[in-house]
Amino acid sequence: MLQLRSATAIIAIVTVAISAIAILFAGVDFAAVFGGFIPARVTGQLSLPGALPAFLTPWSSALLHGGWLHLAINMLMLIFVGSQVERVVGAPGLVFAYLVGALVAAAAQFAVDPVSTVPLVGASGAISALFGLYALFFGRPKQVTRNLTVNRWIHAAWLLGAWVVIQWMAGVLAGGEGVLLATPAHIGGFIAGMLLQRPLLLWRYRKA
Repeated sequence: MLQLRSATAIIAIVTVAISAIAILFAGVDFAAVFGGFIPARVTGQLSLPGALPAFLTPWSSALLHGGWLHLAINMLMLIFVGSQVERVVGAPGLVFAYLVGALVAAAAQFAVDPVSTVPLVGASGAISALFGLYALFFGRPKQVTRNLTVNRWIHAAWLLGAWVVIQWMAGVLAGGEGVLLATPAHIGGFIAGMLLQRPLLLWRYRKA
């Protein structure tokens, strides 16, 4: 059961509040330009006076969404996956993974198209990091090969594919809500989460 004082719940509440304010009062387009991650701003090819500093936008973009459906799907996934992961790595570990996931997701999107002027918004990159952790903590890989490690990676790849498809379906259903399918961001966040598994466990149980 999700605790309202848990890190997962607090992240979800803050995200819903900021996204709702942006959608209702600022408008999706303005909010995306003001606080979304835009690769061209990092390279200096695009200047937006009055917008948040570019170095903050990998995290501010995770607090903004392209519409109500985009927000709802991401928050449902965050609550389901985040609450499970938080039980294993604790609140500090979950917050750290979430922030790193958002940063790596933005970096992956930048690496693919560094001159893009399309704003990236949504928490799916950060949530992808939690999905990566969830895949390793709770995944039950089928015996595809005789190698257990290979089976776990196959299972993780399957979960990543399913997550990308969910995001794609959200974009299709949202229609004109402006949801951008940022596959590189999802993959980057997912891989970051998987790589963080061992360090987070070592930190959580360092005194054990």
